[in-house]
Amino acid sequence: MSETTDQCPAADAPAYRTVAARDVPADRRRGGELRVLLGPKTVGSTSGFMGVACLAPGERIAEHYHPYSEEFLYVARGAITVDLDDRPVPLAAGEALYVPLYVRHRLRNTGPEPAEVVFHLGPLAPRPELGHVDTELAEQRGAS
Repeated sequence: MSETTDQCPAADAPAYRTVAARDVPADRRRGGELRVLLGPKTVGSTSGFMGVACLAPGERIAEHYHPYSEEFLYVARGAITVDLDDRPVPLAAGEALYVPLYVRHRLRNTGPEPAEVVFHLGPLAPRPELGHVDTELAEQRGAS
């Protein structure tokens, strides 16, 4: 008969961290409010990062693609349309979408209320500046 015991994690085990969205400054450079909650800078992750995007009605996140990372989107609140290589894909609260490598995408809040989208990207690019390629000019960004 085997016996189970409670074991403490090893002294060199990674620390567990929680991060509140309210404690992370919003990045508004590409439209909406983007907050990376769990990533290399916040928790030391090495395989990807996750965060939340908030979009007011009519607001959008400018078109871009990721040459090193797949992106996973989950609409927690509201309704959005994701343009995948110019093909609109509507998503409602409770729905998710997979965005493959190199696929151009833009997120637009097409509903009447604020939208909240949880995103995860992985694996990480070799350097942060290589992970995101903008495909819209600055004057094309902003409200839909």
